[in-house]
Amino acid sequence: MTRTPNRRTVILGVFGAATAAGFLGPDLAIAADDPELTKRFKDLSESGNSTCSAKFTESIATMPAMARIKGSCCSPMELKRYREQVNGLTQYRAIPMIPSDPYDIPAATAQQTLPYYDLKLTGDEQKAYDYAMANSEEKGPCCCPCWRWRVYGGLAKYLIHEHGFDGRQIVNVWDLSDGCGGGM
Repeated sequence: MTRTPNRRTVILGVFGAATAAGFLGPDLAIAADDPELTKRFKDLSESGNSTCSAKFTESIATMPAMARIKGSCCSPMELKRYREQVNGLTQYRAIPMIPSDPYDIPAATAQQTLPYYDLKLTGDEQKAYDYAMANSEEKGPCCCPCWRWRVYGGLAKYLIHEHGFDGRQIVNVWDLSDGCGGGM
């Protein structure tokens, strides 16, 4: 019995052959894997509202809780890295304060974590935080002291103080949550 390939098989076969032949870049090959994630990536990378300004940081407190902080604040996003991050962050689904998408953060979550930035940690808790500062890819929650630094710094203190996270776990969260753009 001869089987006629369905449309999906033909399309994936064309993507695979074109990628193998070098006609498509790696981002288009990834797009074939998850069209919804690719659509989100396109939206976030083209129409973000995030900036590194002090004014933007101050504005978070007055944003409606349903508002979203979207996009990269420093460098263009990369689809391959974005996919790795979103997939990696699924391991933290049980903790609602950890955003599931580093480029699409609910304003309410940012508002909840910001006050933790000023939390005084105990000696052992501070050691965990200091470890994360020294060992994360960005040597902190992100590449510069902007809103993201304060939000994810606060998130780290929350996770250490309320959930007993150690420094290595904070490094993992920060590295997966890096929203500065670019690759790893």
